[in-house]
Amino acid sequence: MKRFWKKAGIKEDKDGVTVKLDQRNLRTPSKNVITLSPEQRYLALLTAAEWDAQTKVLKPHTLPLTSVISRAIDGLEPKNNDRDIRPAVVDKLMTYFDTDATCYHEDYPEALVKLQDQYWTPVIDWVSKKYNVDIQTTKDIFAVQQPEETKAKLRQVVENMDPLELAAFERAVMSSKSFLIGLALIKHGISVEQAAQAAQVESNSQMERWGEVEDSHDVEREHIRQTLGSAALAVLHKK
Repeated sequence: MKRFWKKAGIKEDKDGVTVKLDQRNLRTPSKNVITLSPEQRYLALLTAAEWDAQTKVLKPHTLPLTSVISRAIDGLEPKNNDRDIRPAVVDKLMTYFDTDATCYHEDYPEALVKLQDQYWTPVIDWVSKKYNVDIQTTKDIFAVQQPEETKAKLRQVVENMDPLELAAFERAVMSSKSFLIGLALIKHGISVEQAAQAAQVESNSQMERWGEVEDSHDVEREHIRQTLGSAALAVLHKK
């Protein structure tokens, strides 16, 4: 798509804050108007800035906030979807907890152990304390079984998320490949940088040992920060 608008901005009225491309309402892929609450004005401004930064040709990968907002409206807002979609999303996200990398620790090499202690342990400790749950970790090759009470409590946390928060959480989990990192980020227990470091513990350990692959590790490093950053910004109003 080529850029057809001259200016992106916002319009505020009694119904909330709408993102505008000239005089047109910004819409999701399903043609729903993107309207945010007054407390999400900052998010509307940042979304408008994404569109204002586009050049001659639209680049979807440079619209991470628009993407997560659209996911919330089109995919997770009950009035716009089948009622079975949201439970299915929650089910899928819970599977990441069952195999969460942060719960599987190695005792070699030393660089990996250090990174695990520095970035994974604080995530586990924060979630455990915040939600009063017992999270099991292991150094074995066998799957760790998390207590049913823990899974039930954390599932309730996810089920209580509103559409935008759930979309942001989904984005964070998919990007970090970790339920716990995603939850700690979305609930403001860790920063974007801490989440990115935690998500890349294994690759960072490999880089320390073997060196960085140009145009691979550096690109991945920036991409995950952009993705996690958009998820964190989407729920900044809840901090």
